[in-house]
Amino acid sequence: MSATLRTLGPVSELPPDSSGQPDPLDTFDEIIATETERDPDLAVIEAGSRTLRTQGGPSQADVPGRPEDPEVDKALREVEGELATRWGETKLEPSVSRIAALMDVLGEPQRSYPSIHITGTNGKTSTARMIESLLGAFELRTGRYTSPHVQSITERISLDGAPISAERFVETYHDIKPYVEMVDASQEYRLSFFEVLTGMAYAAFADAPVDVAVVEVGMGGSWDATNVIDGDVAVVTPIDLDHTDRLGGTPGEIAGEKAGIIKQDATVIMAQQPVDAAQVLLKKAVEVDATVAREGLEFGVVARRVAVGGQLLTLRGLGGDYTEVYLPLHGAHQAHNAAVALAAVEAFFGVGAQRAQPLDVDTVRKAFASVASPGRMEVVRRSPTVVLDAAHNPAGARVTADAVREAFDFSRLIGVVGASGDKNVRGLLEAFEPIFAEIVVTQNSSHRAMDADELAALAVEVFGEERVQVEPRLPDALEAAITLAEEEGEFAGGGVLVTGSVITVGEARRLLGRG
Repeated sequence: MSATLRTLGPVSELPPDSSGQPDPLDTFDEIIATETERDPDLAVIEAGSRTLRTQGGPSQADVPGRPEDPEVDKALREVEGELATRWGETKLEPSVSRIAALMDVLGEPQRSYPSIHITGTNGKTSTARMIESLLGAFELRTGRYTSPHVQSITERISLDGAPISAERFVETYHDIKPYVEMVDASQEYRLSFFEVLTGMAYAAFADAPVDVAVVEVGMGGSWDATNVIDGDVAVVTPIDLDHTDRLGGTPGEIAGEKAGIIKQDATVIMAQQPVDAAQVLLKKAVEVDATVAREGLEFGVVARRVAVGGQLLTLRGLGGDYTEVYLPLHGAHQAHNAAVALAAVEAFFGVGAQRAQPLDVDTVRKAFASVASPGRMEVVRRSPTVVLDAAHNPAGARVTADAVREAFDFSRLIGVVGASGDKNVRGLLEAFEPIFAEIVVTQNSSHRAMDADELAALAVEVFGEERVQVEPRLPDALEAAITLAEEEGEFAGGGVLVTGSVITVGEARRLLGRG
């Protein structure tokens, strides 16, 4: 066992700029010098342009709706009904014994392809989508497993950048169902909803077959159902407080669970972390002789400019620098996600270890320009502008609030918030209070949804009674918010942000005609 931390070697240097202009990449030394003490977003060099535009590639497949074929829709509903009889995603027995037993009877499908495994508190799905896009641009066949879904359960399992069809989802379920029932009969508890879906994803990837799987953990890491894979690359997005009743009350304690995805001799791509979380992750890397690359040291965001529909980035990777990278997503947090995703793909290809050359920059640009992340700062309507964002904890709400300030010039922003009762809802509301002129509180259809009146009581404490409106039905809440945003007139710049839960965003997305 190694007694020291192994890190990827220093990134390659660009030749001096002969234009006489300051090289923005010189600021990377400043990032390194202040890494341990600064706020993560101070790594971003801000610029004021709001008119720059680049030519992006085609967007990834949109979120699927219900199948148009009545028979296929019926079959999918039957599968959804059977899955719903199992433990939901919030009821857990911390063990991988059941999923390991399922993998055993299925012939270990998860070992038939290399994988990139992603954990963290926020940014996992967006990072997974970016990794998937990069790998696909380099002509690898990808499988992506993410959760939760925005609108359709089929979103969770993607092949080649698009959700599998409803027909294939149903077929995959029935293929593994006899083996699921075998495991159910031999275990103390039946396989959960998430465990069965994980088994379906791993089986679908093996059947495709894929060249590489991009897998997002459901919760934690050590005992998460996805952790029967041994990821060649382990990615840890920013860790913050969430699921504290199951994972721990400090970032360090939570990192202890999430570090479970770091396997022997893997490469760890680590986003900027709280100090106690970073210490835990680095200690685990030492224990398993993993190689580590840290944002702000071995890679990072060097420069960023707001652009129409997104932002223009300069990223420093493990093998060099990538300039003029257009990302059609809003917010500094997405720029950081892009840096993490790029480093993960570089590590997968051996950049910084076996090879010094960076990836082809034009391919990288094309990949990032085609990234989409539904329900993450997604504009779904104009006049007034309606934005959807799935922030569901205080940390996510803070970065969303910052992104809204930066990307939009709303004269008056109305919030529509429907949250889950098991979250830090007060912290979420406090993060949004500075940017919401008024808030319409509501609830989604999930059994986990906080009652609208209970949410309203919290909102009144944070916003004051005069700024809070209660509409228990989401359609009514959307209509009320749009009406409030329109009060200043068509060209006054009012907007609506729908947030608080992935489920709320998914249902609003459907109501507003998307998917």
